Amino acid sequence: MRSGPTPKRLLTILTALMLLAGTNALTAAASPRNDDSSGDAGATYSNPTGLDTIEWLPNRPADYRILYGDSPLTFGDLRLPERAPGRDGYPVVVFMHGGQWESSWSLSYTDQLVEALTRAGVATWSLEYSRRNNPGGGWPGTFLDVANGTDYLRELDKKFPLDLDRTVAMGHSSGGTLALWLAGRDQLPADSELYMSNPLPIHSVVDLAGVLDFDLALQAGRDDVLQLLGVETAEQAAERFDDASPRHLLPLGVPQHLIIGTLDADWRNDIHRRYTEAARAAGDDVELTVLEGANHFDVVDVCGPAWAVVVNAVFSHLDEEPSPGAFKWPSRHVCQSRG
Repeated sequence: MRSGPTPKRLLTILTALMLLAGTNALTAAASPRNDDSSGDAGATYSNPTGLDTIEWLPNRPADYRILYGDSPLTFGDLRLPERAPGRDGYPVVVFMHGGQWESSWSLSYTDQLVEALTRAGVATWSLEYSRRNNPGGGWPGTFLDVANGTDYLRELDKKFPLDLDRTVAMGHSSGGTLALWLAGRDQLPADSELYMSNPLPIHSVVDLAGVLDFDLALQAGRDDVLQLLGVETAEQAAERFDDASPRHLLPLGVPQHLIIGTLDADWRNDIHRRYTEAARAAGDDVELTVLEGANHFDVVDVCGPAWAVVVNAVFSHLDEEPSPGAFKWPSRHVCQSRG
């Protein structure tokens, strides 16, 4: 047993002290609850650009790269923790990368993040999938790919010690959209183009600056939503919101932790606040953490202050602690290699 308070407990204590000292923790103004947090308000973020993330290499490759479909783009990277699995196996994080559902972006920019999560004590299954400008991508292919990739965990469970009852869906940016969608797809009617029978249940969701409401995103100018949904107009898109837009699938019925930075786009922050209000009103357990001074890519930076927040978000609903040293591992093994 570890002595002294856990990193999660220390974060809680520090947050409480900052609130007592009068630190301004950003909250969702429209929310009826006042427990939304701003993480460590004194933290300093590096504000990386999207191009910066391209140079973020993992310490080592994935343990396994496995096809879950019949396309070169339907594969996942599986990583297993070094510590022994529990009686029921390792909890699993199925991760979806972002990039506006567009093929210029691949899973590689989040390799450091999923590797560090694996070191923290969860198995990770990082999915590649067809994007909107790939053959078979967009509507309905992008959604069906991540659904098939997630359900493929049942096959992996036959070979590896996985606890599928504790499957966390997690994603960054447009991948955060897909993570929340995975948690709500069990509600889809049988006549939906996105329907699949017996979807793998999702235990909880961690969203890192996703697009949580297609209607509001279109109003903000995100026309890539039209391409993802395979339509030309907002009116046509609205016909597919109930099947694809996370906000329109509420309630999801699982715990959700949303993480976003104050320096992210105003429209994205607004959607996170409004989604939180709607989800809570529908009865969902949702925590919104807004990181003061963080931008869109700080939330996937294992070398920055957001890393501790992300780890705690993943483990908070798993009834176990991260591996000892999880919070320091990136600084020792990946961060020193950055220029």
